[in-house]
Amino acid sequence: MKQIFTLIALIFAAILTSHDVYAQEVRSDSAKLDPVISVQKDYSLDTRTVAVRNVFKRYNSPLVDQAAFYVKYADEFGVDWKLLPAISGLESTFGRFLMPGSYNAYGWGGGRIYFESWEDGIRIITKSIRENYMDRWGATDVWSIGPIYAESPTWSVRVNRFMQEIEAEYQSLSTFKMALNI
Repeated sequence: MKQIFTLIALIFAAILTSHDVYAQEVRSDSAKLDPVISVQKDYSLDTRTVAVRNVFKRYNSPLVDQAAFYVKYADEFGVDWKLLPAISGLESTFGRFLMPGSYNAYGWGGGRIYFESWEDGIRIITKSIRENYMDRWGATDVWSIGPIYAESPTWSVRVNRFMQEIEAEYQSLSTFKMALNI
């Protein structure tokens, strides 16, 4: 009986000792920092991008191939992803009517500010909305951004209509995707 008790005690001690050794290994390994691997999200597959793209297609917009940038930079700067595409709807009929070569579909600077590319304009304006409207003035939605962005008292109502159109397309796509998963 003593031998069995001694054997159990030895096994128990071995388990405890190996656990302490393992814990020390884990602690020392966890202190090491592995290089961060940046994984780029493929925004072209995002349902929000598809919704923006589909609305752009309805209006024969030259911005169709830029849809992913709207979602990407909205996520990066924490701005509603529907806002800038909707502003383009109001200010330039989704990029169809603007100063040639300006890449400014947003009426930015009266439409006379030129950007290097569509992506450049999307990035700069989305960042500016974050910094100059949201952070500086606390404007958090189309209704509070409108009076700062435009002189027209109906600007927010009209931009909101395009935002609702984009949202409806997104909801339709999301419902369809859910139906396919069933």
